[in-house]
Amino acid sequence: MVDRANTGGFKTGTEAPLVAAYTSMDRGECIVFSNDRGRTWTEFAGNPVVKHQGRDPRLLWHGPTRQWVMAVYDELPGKRCIAFHTSADLKQWQFQSRIEGFYECPDFFELPVDGNPTNKLWVLTAASSEYMVGKFDGRQFTPQTPKLPGHRGDAFYAAKTYSDIPARDGRRIQIGWATIATPGMPFNQMMAFPCELTLRSTGEGVRLCFQPVRELERLHTDHHSWSALTLEPGTNVLSGVRGDLFDLLTQFTVGNQGEVRFAIRGVPVVYNAAKHELICKDRRNSLRPVDGKVLLQILVDRTSLEIFGNDGLLYMPTAAGFLPQDRSLALTAADAIVHFDSLEVYELQSVWPQQGR
Repeated sequence: MVDRANTGGFKTGTEAPLVAAYTSMDRGECIVFSNDRGRTWTEFAGNPVVKHQGRDPRLLWHGPTRQWVMAVYDELPGKRCIAFHTSADLKQWQFQSRIEGFYECPDFFELPVDGNPTNKLWVLTAASSEYMVGKFDGRQFTPQTPKLPGHRGDAFYAAKTYSDIPARDGRRIQIGWATIATPGMPFNQMMAFPCELTLRSTGEGVRLCFQPVRELERLHTDHHSWSALTLEPGTNVLSGVRGDLFDLLTQFTVGNQGEVRFAIRGVPVVYNAAKHELICKDRRNSLRPVDGKVLLQILVDRTSLEIFGNDGLLYMPTAAGFLPQDRSLALTAADAIVHFDSLEVYELQSVWPQQGR
């Protein structure tokens, strides 16, 4: 975080210092600070500032009470909790409260509901990405929802959101750990695609939504598009599109029967209209039409699929297991005629500079 008011007294130069909290195993939670934009760090001489059985501090500034808050995983006999500690100066910390039911790697942040800056709620989440929405008074979190599922895929853990994004931007951007092996590479597993998080009102209450950040558009290259498309069984409208990396966006109208079947490099992604289910590999998730329509966005990387339903109400990050030689796309209908308002497929360039090109 940026200690803009120099509450910790760590400032030595002209710029506000950076501060960070980390777990020092067998000691506790510690504070470090930097006066050169993070190039070097100094440990606070009074560390550890919190001693307990736990780990993974999440540091934030709570403006209404003008104090720092540390949300940290806390273990008690037979219990797993997130504890809240507060401090005015980053040095002296006081325990305030805890809430049960979350395991390691907490994140805690405030978001407007439906984009309304006068109606904000707090989101408490942890490694599994399950979350609660509620109020926070600077000392205690009071949930207004039960614990709700976050991602509904098979490859996502221990996500974190950025702190101190400039006010002119204001987005809450999250990156998760995609637990997907990449055989033959000098690294193990990967990061999921950055997502913007928002809170949206639904018929079931306020829910957290995940959507790819808009910077994805910088990677768009060749574009294939269809509008007012009627797809009959036996027709593959994507038969001529091949590649490794795609951003696929579509909106279609469904009735009470039939299936919309995508095959992404051989991996099926199926929408079952009768059950209102989206299916990928062994995961089946509810995705009800909105005004009779379903919106899907499918991000295709070399080892992963990230599927977003109805503007991010459903998020399914998935270990794809593609066969390298299969670079095909398919879109077919089964047992029904399906009407597509739009279908767009963008081929993507790599985010990494390509040498020699």
